[in-house]
Amino acid sequence: MNRPRTWPAYVALAAGALVMIAPFVWQIVVALQTLPDSLRVPPKFTPSWQWSNFAEVFRTVPLARQFLNTVVVIAAVTAGLLLLCSLAAFAFARLRFPGRGGIFTLFLAVLMVPGELFLIPRYEIMVDLGWLDTLQALIAPGVFGAFGTFLLRQFFLTLPRELDEAAQLEGANPLQIYWHIMLPLVRPGLLALGLLTVMWSWSSLLWPLVVNTDPEMMTLSAGLASLRGQFQTNFPILFAGAAVASLPVIVLFAVMQRHLIAGIAFTGSKG
Repeated sequence: MNRPRTWPAYVALAAGALVMIAPFVWQIVVALQTLPDSLRVPPKFTPSWQWSNFAEVFRTVPLARQFLNTVVVIAAVTAGLLLLCSLAAFAFARLRFPGRGGIFTLFLAVLMVPGELFLIPRYEIMVDLGWLDTLQALIAPGVFGAFGTFLLRQFFLTLPRELDEAAQLEGANPLQIYWHIMLPLVRPGLLALGLLTVMWSWSSLLWPLVVNTDPEMMTLSAGLASLRGQFQTNFPILFAGAAVASLPVIVLFAVMQRHLIAGIAFTGSKG
């Protein structure tokens, strides 16, 4: 039996993988170079094995404190987003109320609005609340999102209506149905949304730079941005910090990628 030749597909996939991994390899190479080597033209493609660059990052910025800030912010944002988005998604998918379709359309319209448009209003709100240079200024704007509501709504729509009817016959109210029956069944969606939220929050840069100027209250992304000088940047130090900051997300994605792919793929099963 003649089998189709699959080697061209494997070659294309391998080439794509090399293109995707090349920036990470270059990041490690530069992180291990001296400053003169990193500025050479043409560039030097081999490391100088300058391991002290990684220690210098911790001496230049409070990286440990910024790492702790990032973990606290991500944990709070992820927990709040999963709770509020799942509540909204349950209401749009399982409850019947006037204007449900129109309100959900407005929710989706928010996805087409650039996030930069909300930058000044959000900043003014933080000023009025006295939240500048605080972690709550980083947490509050991220605890709800239209995309998370849409994603989880798709999961709730796949569940049979008989579950609601059976629970109502047993005397369960909508909140009990949501918490005890529906929420455990949409666990793949919660995992996918949680992982996406972690990755987005970890790499978020613009808002942390605007709302916090104290290095002790910055996240990792904003702290690393502060390593860029006005006239000159020590690229080995900057790349070493970027390597340290990206490692936890890479490990998390490698462990959880199966759940992420399954969750995203499952959202298109029902409209």
